[in-house]
Amino acid sequence: MIVDKDLNTLGLRCPEPIMLVRKAIRELAVGQILHVIADDLATTRDIPSFCRHMDHQLVNAQIESIPFEYWIKKSH
Repeated sequence: MIVDKDLNTLGLRCPEPIMLVRKAIRELAVGQILHVIADDLATTRDIPSFCRHMDHQLVNAQIESIPFEYWIKKSH
Protein backbone atom coordinates (compact mmCIF):
# COMPACT_ATOMS: atom_id res chain seq x y z
CA MET A 1 0.00 0.00 0.00
CA ILE A 2 1.30 3.44 -0.89
CA VAL A 3 1.38 5.74 2.14
CA ASP A 4 1.29 9.48 1.59
CA LYS A 5 2.03 10.55 5.18
CA ASP A 6 3.28 8.81 8.33
CA LEU A 7 2.17 9.92 11.77
CA ASN A 8 4.03 8.63 14.83
CA THR A 9 2.00 9.08 18.03
CA LEU A 10 4.04 6.69 20.19
CA GLY A 11 4.10 7.81 23.82
CA LEU A 12 1.09 10.12 23.42
CA ARG A 13 -2.13 9.53 25.34
CA CYS A 14 -5.76 10.32 24.61
CA PRO A 15 -6.79 12.78 23.27
CA GLU A 16 -3.46 13.74 21.66
CA PRO A 17 -3.25 10.93 19.04
CA ILE A 18 -6.71 11.61 17.62
CA MET A 19 -6.08 15.38 17.59
CA LEU A 20 -2.92 14.79 15.54
CA VAL A 21 -4.78 12.39 13.21
CA ARG A 22 -7.40 15.06 12.59
CA LYS A 23 -4.72 17.66 11.79
CA ALA A 24 -2.77 15.28 9.51
CA ILE A 25 -5.91 14.25 7.57
CA ARG A 26 -6.67 17.92 6.86
CA GLU A 27 -3.27 18.26 5.17
CA LEU A 28 -3.91 15.36 2.74
CA ALA A 29 -5.70 15.40 -0.59
CA VAL A 30 -8.77 13.24 -1.17
CA GLY A 31 -7.73 9.62 -1.75
CA GLN A 32 -4.39 9.90 0.03
CA ILE A 33 -3.41 7.49 2.81
CA LEU A 34 -2.34 8.40 6.35
CA HIS A 35 -0.36 5.73 8.23
CA VAL A 36 -0.63 6.08 12.01
CA ILE A 37 1.55 4.33 14.58
CA ALA A 38 0.28 4.41 18.17
CA ASP A 39 0.71 2.68 21.51
CA ASP A 40 -2.30 4.14 23.34
CA LEU A 41 -4.98 1.47 23.80
CA ALA A 42 -7.66 4.17 23.40
CA THR A 43 -6.73 4.49 19.71
CA THR A 44 -8.24 1.04 19.06
CA ARG A 45 -11.60 2.66 19.81
CA ASP A 46 -10.96 6.29 18.89
CA ILE A 47 -9.49 5.93 15.39
CA PRO A 48 -12.26 3.67 13.99
CA SER A 49 -14.83 5.99 15.61
CA PHE A 50 -13.14 9.06 14.09
CA CYS A 51 -13.20 7.44 10.63
CA ARG A 52 -16.91 6.63 10.90
CA HIS A 53 -17.80 10.05 12.26
CA MET A 54 -15.71 11.99 9.73
CA ASP A 55 -16.57 9.63 6.84
CA HIS A 56 -12.98 8.59 6.10
CA GLN A 57 -12.08 5.01 5.22
CA LEU A 58 -10.12 2.88 7.68
CA VAL A 59 -8.36 0.80 5.02
CA ASN A 60 -6.50 -1.46 7.44
CA ALA A 61 -5.63 -1.75 11.11
CA GLN A 62 -3.15 -3.83 13.07
CA ILE A 63 -4.30 -3.89 16.70
CA GLU A 64 -3.10 -7.33 17.78
CA SER A 65 0.15 -6.01 19.24
CA ILE A 66 1.84 -2.74 20.16
CA PRO A 67 2.64 -0.61 18.27
CA PHE A 68 -0.82 -0.41 16.77
CA GLU A 69 -0.97 0.68 13.12
CA TYR A 70 -3.78 2.27 11.12
CA TRP A 71 -4.11 3.18 7.45
CA ILE A 72 -6.73 5.88 6.84
CA LYS A 73 -7.85 7.00 3.37
CA LYS A 74 -9.12 10.57 3.18
CA SER A 75 -12.61 10.49 1.67
CA HIS A 76 -13.52 14.17 1.27
